[in-house]
Amino acid sequence: MAHYENPEAQRAGSAFIRRSMAEPLLARDREFELARAWREKGDQTALHTLVRSYTRLVVSIAAKFRNYGLPMSDLVQEGSVGLMQAAARFEPERDVRFSTYAAWWIRSAIQDFILRNWSIVRTGTTAAQKSLFFNLRRLRARIEESSGRRLDDEGRRKIAEELGVPLAEVEAMESRMSAADQSLNMTVGEDGEDEWQSFLPDERATPDVNVQTLHDRDLRSLWLTEALGTLDRRERMIIEARRLTDDGATLEQLGSQLGVSKERVRQLEHRALGKLRSAIMARTDAPRDLLIEG
Repeated sequence: MAHYENPEAQRAGSAFIRRSMAEPLLARDREFELARAWREKGDQTALHTLVRSYTRLVVSIAAKFRNYGLPMSDLVQEGSVGLMQAAARFEPERDVRFSTYAAWWIRSAIQDFILRNWSIVRTGTTAAQKSLFFNLRRLRARIEESSGRRLDDEGRRKIAEELGVPLAEVEAMESRMSAADQSLNMTVGEDGEDEWQSFLPDERATPDVNVQTLHDRDLRSLWLTEALGTLDRRERMIIEARRLTDDGATLEQLGSQLGVSKERVRQLEHRALGKLRSAIMARTDAPRDLLIEG
């Protein structure tokens, strides 16, 4: 999905890239000196020097993502945000070069930006899908080059195994990346008047079905309430605890609570269900609509 970049933004981006490439590289000791000055003294000049010296790293990493159709200037801006985050969090005492640490933050910021803007449909919502999105083209090209033919089911299985994702996700991502976004307001055919959205089925229930469903629900609730009124205290407690809660109580739990054995609770439950069935049968010929036999 290509995004338009106006000439002014292109010129500004090119100028930024030229300035970035002209910044001198830092020695390891100088990196640590600047990082300590920022962390320990809040020296903003040191922070700016550290960031400016590695904007060339932002440009280098951003260039690797140019094929996703987003403006280079936007990729560089997002990468610069990642660079600043790295500079703010860098801990020189860990004895790791700042460039190594910053590369992860830069790449993550750019990838997140691409996933948010590559399509109007959210792409790569999980870590596995994100990995699939950014590695599918590379792996597909490698497999097609080695096999001398277009990617087939065997190649897709290899990609799924290498990235640790289901085969269905590979197929879905491949289809997603090969198709462009289209508006549902587009007309069908060049000279057509009907829009694509006119052909989408509405699978929701019709108003008359909704009304009937609500009526039946209220009626069943009334019948069940009246049927429960025919039970004694223990029977009603057992039915409510066993049948009318999401996490039904066990026979052992109820037996301990009532001071009787599990078998006695089972007998009481069986008797209560019989009473309910009789009461409901007086109202309907389908008691199973209300009760689930255990």
